[in-house]
Amino acid sequence: MDSIFGAMDVSASGLSAQQLRMNLIAENLANAETTRTPAGGPYRRKEILLSAQGPSPFGDVLGRLTSAGGVEVVGVQESQVPARRVYNPTHPDADPQGFVAMPNINPVVEMVDLLAATRAYEANVTAIQAAKSMAQKALEIGR
Repeated sequence: MDSIFGAMDVSASGLSAQQLRMNLIAENLANAETTRTPAGGPYRRKEILLSAQGPSPFGDVLGRLTSAGGVEVVGVQESQVPARRVYNPTHPDADPQGFVAMPNINPVVEMVDLLAATRAYEANVTAIQAAKSMAQKALEIGR
């Protein structure tokens, strides 16, 4: 039973990480046109940093099946890609040459990332459901 609950813990950590990833993507899309922030300048794309947690080499996993691993959110960082310069002399944030610094967000990339995060979230939900089903079957055997 320990390995079933360990599998649930691994999938639960994946669910949390993918939920945060989807929230950041939504924030990026919502700010795709934000040219002025409290920090100054245009909004900068945010990215999630993930790391493996628990045993990392495959051999260690085989040797210690009861120890849970998972994914850990290490942090959130702003992209270092420079802002796009768009010519729009009528914009209130235009520089003297008429260019506006726009966020470094590509909606197509964000939508692809959102699709990948959604699929990863669904995979973790499926894994939790499978582990739950196995635990229920194990309890039925004990009757």
